[in-house]
Amino acid sequence: MANIKDCPGFETFGADVKEARKVKQLSRKTLAEQVNIDWRYLANIENDGTIPSLPVIIQLIKICGLPVERYFNPEIMREESAQRQRVRRNWRRSSCSLTRQRRR
Repeated sequence: MANIKDCPGFETFGADVKEARKVKQLSRKTLAEQVNIDWRYLANIENDGTIPSLPVIIQLIKICGLPVERYFNPEIMREESAQRQRVRRNWRRSSCSLTRQRRR
């Protein structure tokens, strides 16, 4: 098993799995059965930062609907996030100027 600090990009993996599982209204036991792992192992992944084997990661990503890029190419997600922030700022500026023009 890998340590979380040795796996950049996986810092939020367990929390992301847990959140997705709850959104999909799956119990820990149900998700663990779908992935073919013990529910206690899933609890360790979700809560203790345990990084599972690649086949388990792939199954969790598929079942939970998580974006694979976030974990295997985190630079893309950071670039995309920065780009989204620029778009939001520009959109806010343009919508604010439209609002001001309508008030006149």
